This record gives sequence, structure tokens and C-alpha cells, in this order.
Amino acid sequence: MKKDDKTNVMRVLDSRKISYESHTYEQDATLTGAEIAAILGEETARVFKTLVTQGKSGAYYVFVVPVEAELDLKKAAKAAGEKSIAMIKQKDLLPLTGYVHGGCSPIGMKKQFPTFIHETATGYDKVFVSAGKVGYQIELSPVDLISVTGCRPADVV
Repeated sequence: MKKDDKTNVMRVLDSRKISYESHTYEQDATLTGAEIAAILGEETARVFKTLVTQGKSGAYYVFVVPVEAELDLKKAAKAAGEKSIAMIKQKDLLPLTGYVHGGCSPIGMKKQFPTFIHETATGYDKVFVSAGKVGYQIELSPVDLISVTGCRPADVV
């Protein structure tokens, strides 16, 4: 991979000397998380998507869940200590996080928000998350992902 192909996520990981493997694939707007997992040759349970929410208090929260899972808003609110949580509007994602829909990563957002990862991630040696750009994924240990994001494992699906 050329230096110009490095994403902000990869630069963050490099600066912290965290080991990862990058994967790229041809992307179009219609690919689902399950289709991306298939392209990568991985089971969907190891490939995670990043969801950004806002609590009733106005605070923002990030949830990292398997691509085929659905975030349970009640469980998410409980994990975050909120009365309720809602997904943010897609148009708000880029100004808030610096990432576009389909390329949102829990690593390297404009601001670090409280982050939760579905507890199943800790059962794998490696997991996949977006590398911060559509068509780019990184594979790293969940321990390193937790270390760099400060995310907390929780049952949120």
C-alpha cells in the first residue's frame, strides 16, 4: 500500500504502534455489511459496523456491532446510562465524526465519544472495522481496538 493510500485510521494506529492488516475492495453504495464480509472471506460475526447515536441528554455515543446485527436502542441506552438513544441523521455524520456513511470508523473521529463494542468481539483473535474510508477495512485484535478507542464491551444487540 502506498503512503497516499493510508487512511487517518491507519495513521492513528501506526502512531500508536498498533499492529493491523488493511484490506481494500471495490465498493459501491449498494454493498451491505454481509456482502463486504463475503468479499473479505470472513464470517459476518467478525466484521463490525460503526453506528453513531445521540442520547436524550444530547450526548453522542458510538456503538460497534456485527454487520448483520441490529443495535438494540434500549440496551444501548442502558449501557450509556441514558433514558433513551436514537440514531443520528446520516447528514449529521460527516460534520460530527469526519467520516461518511459506509466509511465510519470508531478510530480517529474528530472527537472521541463514549464508545461501546458488542461483547462478542472479545471472543475473537481479530475483528474487522472500517478503516475510515469506503472500500477500506482494517483487521486488528479487539484488545487493540479497545485500547485505542477506550470502548467498553457491552450487550447492545
